[in-house]
Amino acid sequence: MIYVNSTVLIITRETLHDISLTMFNISNDLTPTASCWNTTHSAYEFDLLPVLYSIIFILGFIGNILVITVLCLQGDVKTVASIYILNLAVADTLFLTSLPFWATYYSFRLNWMFGKAMCKISSSLVSLNLFASIFFISCMSVDRYLAIVYPLRSQRRTLTQASLVVFAVWSLSIIFSLPTFYFRNIYYIESLGVHACVMDFPKETYATWCVALSLVKICFGFFLPLTTIGTCYMMIALHLKKSKGPIINKQNRDRVLKIVSAIVMTFLICWLPFHLLTFLDALLRMGIIKDCRIEKSVEAAIPISVCLGFSNSCINPLLYCFVGNQFRENFRNVFDFRLSQRLKNQHSTSRKGSDPKVQELSHLKKDTMV
Repeated sequence: MIYVNSTVLIITRETLHDISLTMFNISNDLTPTASCWNTTHSAYEFDLLPVLYSIIFILGFIGNILVITVLCLQGDVKTVASIYILNLAVADTLFLTSLPFWATYYSFRLNWMFGKAMCKISSSLVSLNLFASIFFISCMSVDRYLAIVYPLRSQRRTLTQASLVVFAVWSLSIIFSLPTFYFRNIYYIESLGVHACVMDFPKETYATWCVALSLVKICFGFFLPLTTIGTCYMMIALHLKKSKGPIINKQNRDRVLKIVSAIVMTFLICWLPFHLLTFLDALLRMGIIKDCRIEKSVEAAIPISVCLGFSNSCINPLLYCFVGNQFRENFRNVFDFRLSQRLKNQHSTSRKGSDPKVQELSHLKKDTMV
């Protein structure tokens, strides 16, 4: 262990894997044995993570910007669902803007070159998205449940109510992200020769902060949203299976069920590994688990689980927008309108160019220039 300004910094997995989404700072009551110290596997992270982060940034940024553009240009933010989708895209876009910084951070082997302010801001954006995106997905699940199971009652929903929910979601997400913003700091680690962006917990309560924040993320960032999403979609599936109607309704019902299944499975695939490993990491910190094999497995798997969680920002636009007929229609309308405007302008310009007076004016300008 290295003590810097009364703060415990680790040269093992805690420093090598440190990123704001995961509190990889070992506690004072967890002192790994020599056999648990493992830094050999970390080299692949410096090569692989920047590539994965770059791919997630490019795909996710394009997809979410398209969603925001289409919703705003079409003026389609007139329903409760569209308000949630727009805010989900905004949350994902804010997070994605931090990925180039983290890709650079790993490319230069944990050397943070963007200053203390960006260390705090980039880390906070990751934490903010962790909560905001999952909260908005939960809101969309509840909204979809009300719209399908209680279609008449759901018509009473207003944009004002949705706006209040959005305000509450952003407020809660910011509150949950305040510890990350407060404790993030930059320290020079002499043995590595880098300025690392790490969590600066007080030495006396280091273990408590690590475990507490991990459990907060698991409970409020995964377990409760998962319970909400799973309950809503289970009720939707039961309702649709009980409903009776012609063949066309059956086809629509099957399509909705497939989308529902895709949403739940995507949520689990993206976030379950990360939160499961976070829970195991908390148990290791508390000394409940003292198995070096488990510790090494956790530290080796955490970077990939983080990428899986990050990839959810790429998948969200596909699941919640591009699979919907209404959004695809709006998407075509926006670009068809832009294309028609461009063709109209080109046609107008060509007509002006053929005007004799315009041609004469053009010749006069040339003569003046000469």
